[in-house]
Amino acid sequence: MSLPDLEAWAIFAKVAETGSFAGAAADLGITGPTVSKAIARLEARFEEKLIHRTSRRFALTETGRVLAVRAAQILAEGEAVEAEAQAKSARPRGRIRLAAPMSFGLRHVAPALPDFLAEYPDISVDLHLDDRLTDLVAGAIDVALRIADLPDSGLVARRLCPVRRHVVASPAYVARYGKPARPRDLSQHRCFGYSNLASGNVWHFRHSGDGVEEAVSVTPRFSANNAEALTAALEAGEGLALQPDFIVWDAIAAGRLTALLPDWDSPSLALHLVTPAGGPRPLRTQVLVDFLVGRFAHGAAPWTQARLAQAV
Repeated sequence: MSLPDLEAWAIFAKVAETGSFAGAAADLGITGPTVSKAIARLEARFEEKLIHRTSRRFALTETGRVLAVRAAQILAEGEAVEAEAQAKSARPRGRIRLAAPMSFGLRHVAPALPDFLAEYPDISVDLHLDDRLTDLVAGAIDVALRIADLPDSGLVARRLCPVRRHVVASPAYVARYGKPARPRDLSQHRCFGYSNLASGNVWHFRHSGDGVEEAVSVTPRFSANNAEALTAALEAGEGLALQPDFIVWDAIAAGRLTALLPDWDSPSLALHLVTPAGGPRPLRTQVLVDFLVGRFAHGAAPWTQARLAQAV
């Protein structure tokens, strides 16, 4: 029985991650022919193509897609073993792949990263912004921030802070169209919609006093798959929307928006920090985790300090 070709598996994982032989070679600091030979060794071993490659096209075969997930795990485990072997006093270095939702990433993660990069000059960060849930293993993601009710999985998740949602409109909109007295009145208002909302165009509420629940179906006159995209039209007085506090807290505090329906709560979510399970974290990953916890844990994040309930 021959030993597994761990070098080839690691190179294959990097080829699948970057989508090219040249990209893998650049990331790993090796030559293109070395990458080609490693893939050829694996394909010869399995007697099956892992990659369809022409001068213009690159695509994993079905077998390649399945094995790429395992290869990414092998690469991650190898990196973790090396990180564990380093002395605790070693200076954290290397690249980290960080994923975050689009609006949250643009508003809060990207502005925070300069402080992290200044503190750790030997670490580079590859930030991926997407409102869809990224597969951490298949995408070779080291750390992810997620705003959701997380399903059970093999991932390691840490709840950082609540994310509450508010019906908001500008003072100009309220002056022109009035305030809804209760959620069902929203069906008569000019609503904007976030198209990735799990409940679609049905908004759910619970009265904070007596616990009565009410749902309303709205017909958005403007919708977007990114909640931040609604901000300009909201502040211009063209409609109202159900928005998360991390987007609207400063506009409410400044008086550009008003929080409506103060006695009704929309189901809240939470910001979680998620990492793949298994094995020790590389030091570079751990310092990023500690940094994000320090920035976004409850009480540290600015929108968790804002008293939005007084701005209605």
